Amino acid sequence: MSAASQMLPPLPERMRPSTLDQYVGQKHLVGPGCVLRKMIESGNLSSFILWGPPGVGKTTLAHIIAQSLDREFFTLSAVTAGVKDVREVFDKAKGSSLFGGKGAPILFIDEIHRFNKAQQDALLSAVENGTIVLIGATTENPSFEVITPLLSRCQVFVLKSLDVEDLKALLDRALKEDVILKHRNVELKETEALMRLSGGDARRLLNLLEMVVDSRAGDSPIVIDNDTVCSIVQENSARYDKDGEMHYDIISAFIKSIRGSDPNAALYYLARMIEGGEDPLFIARRLCLSASEDVGLANPNALLLANACFEVVSKIGMPEGRIPLAETTVYLASSPKSNASYMGIEKALALVRETGDLSVPLPIRNAPTKLMEELGYSDGYKYAHDYPGHFADMEFLPEKIKGTVLYEPQDNRHEAPLKAYLEACWPKYYGKK
Repeated sequence: MSAASQMLPPLPERMRPSTLDQYVGQKHLVGPGCVLRKMIESGNLSSFILWGPPGVGKTTLAHIIAQSLDREFFTLSAVTAGVKDVREVFDKAKGSSLFGGKGAPILFIDEIHRFNKAQQDALLSAVENGTIVLIGATTENPSFEVITPLLSRCQVFVLKSLDVEDLKALLDRALKEDVILKHRNVELKETEALMRLSGGDARRLLNLLEMVVDSRAGDSPIVIDNDTVCSIVQENSARYDKDGEMHYDIISAFIKSIRGSDPNAALYYLARMIEGGEDPLFIARRLCLSASEDVGLANPNALLLANACFEVVSKIGMPEGRIPLAETTVYLASSPKSNASYMGIEKALALVRETGDLSVPLPIRNAPTKLMEELGYSDGYKYAHDYPGHFADMEFLPEKIKGTVLYEPQDNRHEAPLKAYLEACWPKYYGKK
């Protein structure tokens, strides 16, 4: 890296737009006549949450809105801020509003999904009484990560990954306007690798461009082609791939270690994610998925523990959350495994797609009206509790697919009794083959 560029912020910061005219992408929100542009032009700003993948302009958009409306702007990161920090902002906002007159100050909270319930509760009154206008940014679905009372007070705007044309516009602007790059003789011979590796993330694209240019400090001109980009990314993977492919490799290794009943490897990859700053609730969600998909009915308590882990981590946050995450990881990895339920629903979905909307057999249809009774709805239904062993031999699947076996119990301690029961009830389907 050149001495001049070392004295300056990274390229994404240098190229951060300050007006909507410089802003790239999200035309459905900021284009002429669209909702956020109209909100800015009218000055009637209400609280909202920006939901979208990394590097699509959530933080930048919040800054542009504050600057356009000349509002006081406070920013917090949900990774490091607590309730005390939130209340300090409220106190400052109340003080500034006494002398302002330009509208309520804006509080921007990055990664708002990382706030626990108590932290989100602390925002409610200030949002409701207009002390601040809240702009939250999240990469996670707000429906699951933001408490309902707060969500009901905010609009949610979905931001999309940048397309190729957007990314090319960013490259052109950086090469023409950046204080460093505009003085370098850079030839963009090929851009496919830049586009593919950026994944629609503007920040990653500009970081990658800067990395490639810096690696060719003595070259003139600097020719950027696909091979050059790939080779430099390979050499600098630790710098470039913090939020990229390695993220997916580690979570994949984590889940596969649990599936493979290796608690030691699972703990190692858990530690890698924690040290790398991974969202603990993302890990907890994946543990719930693993408990359902990989452990399943071989140990029904696994899903209960995984769900409890998610609840605890969402309440206590980090670093304490590492303990229930580790406990659940070890428990799942050390549990017997069964994917019978997972395979069963996959077979059922495939069957529905293949056969369409088959008629429900008349005996098990609901008959709330006299007409339905006359048409034979519920006629012939056998109430299981009226029969020995609370079982009545009758078909429940549509005629065309009756006898289809979707759930096949597997060989483990918990499913063995289920298998025996089903064999006793349905010997023609579950009997020994």
